Amino acid sequence: MAKVAAHLSFFLLLLPLLSGGTLMMANGQKTWCTAKPSSDKAALLANINYACSYVDCQTIQKGSPCFYPNTLINHASVAMNLYYQANGRNVWNCDFTGSGLIVFTDPSYADCIYA
Repeated sequence: MAKVAAHLSFFLLLLPLLSGGTLMMANGQKTWCTAKPSSDKAALLANINYACSYVDCQTIQKGSPCFYPNTLINHASVAMNLYYQANGRNVWNCDFTGSGLIVFTDPSYADCIYA
């Protein structure tokens, strides 16, 4: 009986994946990845470099919608979320050595849409 319960629990965990969602879209709720406010500058720079080596980060270039405010934490959050989105919105794609934060409220602002 314990094996059946374990298999059932695992199936229920994977149920969102079977319907085209991810582990971070439980009950259809969308999530985003942002930088933790307590992250240090070195971690934020590393996150930007890592994320932008895999995804197009033109949206944080000067003159682009997400350039302003021109702060390191803003640019890191946008880059980290682009990476998170491109890789299926799975929690492990937002860890960024402990400096990532999953949020349930859309962080979009002005013309900077996090999607």
